[in-house]
Amino acid sequence: MARSAPTVAYKPKPGEIPTNPGVYRFRDADGRVLYVGKAKNLRARLSNYFAPLHTLHERTRRMVITAASVEWTVVASDVDSLQLEYMWIKEFDPPFNVRYRDDKSYPFMAITMADEAPRVIVTRNRRIRGAKYFGPYPKVWAVHDTIDLMIKVFPIRTCSDSSYKKAMTSGRPCFPGQIGRCGGPCSMKVTIEEHRAIVDDFVAFMAGGDQRFKKELTARMREASAAMDYEAAAVYRDRLQAIDAVLNKSALVLAADTDADLFGIAEDELAAAVQHFVIRGGRVRGVRATTIEKELDITGGDLVDQVLQRTYGNAEGPEIPRQVLVPELPDDAADLEEWLRERRGKSVTIQVAQRGRKAELMKTASLNAQQALMLHKTRRTSDYVARTQALTDLQEALDLAEAPLRIECFDVSHLGGTNVVASMVVFEDGLPRKDQYRSFKVEETTDDTDSLYQVLTRRLAYLDRPEENEPEAVEPTADGEVVTERRRTRFAYRPQLLVVDGGKPQVEAAARALRDAGHEEIALCGIAKRLEEVWLPGEEYPVILPRTSESLYLLQRLRDEAHRFAITHQRRRRRRDISSVLAEVPGLGEARIKALLRHFGSVSALKNATPDEIAELPGVGPKLAAAIHSHLSDR
Repeated sequence: MARSAPTVAYKPKPGEIPTNPGVYRFRDADGRVLYVGKAKNLRARLSNYFAPLHTLHERTRRMVITAASVEWTVVASDVDSLQLEYMWIKEFDPPFNVRYRDDKSYPFMAITMADEAPRVIVTRNRRIRGAKYFGPYPKVWAVHDTIDLMIKVFPIRTCSDSSYKKAMTSGRPCFPGQIGRCGGPCSMKVTIEEHRAIVDDFVAFMAGGDQRFKKELTARMREASAAMDYEAAAVYRDRLQAIDAVLNKSALVLAADTDADLFGIAEDELAAAVQHFVIRGGRVRGVRATTIEKELDITGGDLVDQVLQRTYGNAEGPEIPRQVLVPELPDDAADLEEWLRERRGKSVTIQVAQRGRKAELMKTASLNAQQALMLHKTRRTSDYVARTQALTDLQEALDLAEAPLRIECFDVSHLGGTNVVASMVVFEDGLPRKDQYRSFKVEETTDDTDSLYQVLTRRLAYLDRPEENEPEAVEPTADGEVVTERRRTRFAYRPQLLVVDGGKPQVEAAARALRDAGHEEIALCGIAKRLEEVWLPGEEYPVILPRTSESLYLLQRLRDEAHRFAITHQRRRRRRDISSVLAEVPGLGEARIKALLRHFGSVSALKNATPDEIAELPGVGPKLAAAIHSHLSDR
C-alpha cells in the first residue's frame, strides 16, 4: 500500500527540480489541481513533500498520497511567484489550499466620478468605471445610514440616471430633489460645476479630511452668528452635528494621517476567522469578516500571506493603503511589499502592530476574530442540517451500526500532576446537554491514561446499576458556578459513542476500561488536538476526516467543551482549597480571604508574594501578612 512506501512513485528524480523561484501544483490521477504553492527555491520546498511518508504531517501525507503528479513553473522573481500563485488559486480552487467560506460580496458606498453629475450609491459591484469606493460595510443599512448623514453636509446627487436625464431635459426637479433627498443639478439648486465641487468635498471628507471641514463649518457658523444671520448659523450647526454623527460611527483610534488596513486573525487546527479593519484618516471606515477553512497545516505567517493575497489580488491604486498591519509577518514579507507597491504605484509597508494604539486596535480586531470563530463553530454544530450531516458522517467514518445520537466526551485536567479532575460532557442529537455533565475527582493516579481508565471505569459501572444509586450531577450555570443535585436519570443511559481527548495511548486506556467493564459494544474514538486526528482502538493509523467536514467540527466542539468544563471545575476546587487553607490563619476572615485572592489574581501569585507585598492590602498588617506567608510556605 502507498502508506507503507518510503515515498510516492511520482517523486521527481534528483536534479530535475530547479532551484529557481516558482509556483508548483499537485494534481490527482484525473488531472484536478489539489494544491498550489510558491517557493523561493523550488527544489528545497518540494523536497519537503517527498520525505519518507511516516515523517510527514498526517494531512500533508494525505495530500501527497492523493496526488498522482507534481508540476512547477519557474518565474523571474519572488514577486512574480506571488502573482502566479494567486491567479492559479483563483482559477483552480484547489481543495487543499485554504478555503474562504464567507465569499459573499460586501456592500460599498460608491461615488460615480465618471458621470457628468456624480451620484452616491450603495453597490456590491466593484467594477464601475471611474467610481470612488468607500467601505466595505458589514450591512447594507449601515451604508444607507452613513449616506443619509453625509448628504446633510454635502448635498450631492442620489437620484437614478433616468431621473437625472428627465429632469435636465424638462427643466423640472427630480422627485428626490423635490423632497430634499437629492442635491444634484437635477434639483435645480446648483450648477454642474458647483455640484462637482461639492462632490469633491464629499470624497475628500470620506477619505479622511474631516478636520478641515469641521474647522471651516465652525468658522462659518461663528461668522453667521456674529452677523446675526441665525438662520445660516443654524444650517452650519446642523451640518456640524451631521459630521459628528458620521465620525462617531467610527471612533478615532489612530493618528489623523493614518492610512492602513489592519488584520486580526484567530485560528485553530481547522479554521481561521479574519477581521479586516479599513482605517482611513485614523478612523475605522469599514470592517470585513471572513472565515477560512484550512485543509493542510500551515503556519501563522503562511496564513497571513494567503489572506493578503486574497484581499489585494484584484485591488490597485488607492484601494491599497500605505500600511498593512498584521499579527505575524510572513516569511516573504519583503516580496509582498514589492507586489503591493507595484499594484498601488507607491510604497507599502507590512508591519506587526507591537505597541501603542495600533497594538490596542489589533487586540480589538483579534478579539472580534476569536468571537467570530467561536460563533462560526457554534452555528455549524447548532444547525439541524449540519448536525444531521455530522452524525451521519461519523457513523460512516467510524463504521458504526447506527448514528451516535448520544455522545459522551471525557477530558482529564491537572496541575503538574496534582488536583487531578476529569470531566464528562454529553451531546444528544449533536447538541450539548449541560444538565447531564459530570465531573470526577481522581485521588491517586500515575498519569493521564491511568486517570482516564479510573474515570471511565467509574462511569461505566453505573450503566448496570439501578437509578437510585446515581452519583451527584454537576451542572454549569450561566454565571459559571457549579450546582449539585441528586437523581439524574440520564446518567444510566448508554451512549452510542465515547470520545476521549487524546491520541493512541488515551484511546487504548479507554478501550481497556470498556473491556474490563464488559461494555465493548460502545463505540470509542479519541481526537488528538495537535493534528486533529481521530484514533480508533487497535488501529495503527488514525482516521483523517476532511477538515471541512461537519463530523470533525462536532468532535472538536465536544473536545473543547469537555476541556472547558474540566478547567472550570478544577478552578473552583482550587479556590475552595486555598480558601480552606487561608481560613486556618488566625485573624483572617472570609472577607479578607476574598480580598486577597481578588488583589493577587491567582493562587500562585499569592503564594509567591512576599510578606511586604501581602501587607500592602488594606486591613492586612505586617504581623498578619507574615502569618499568611508562613502558612502558605509550609504547604
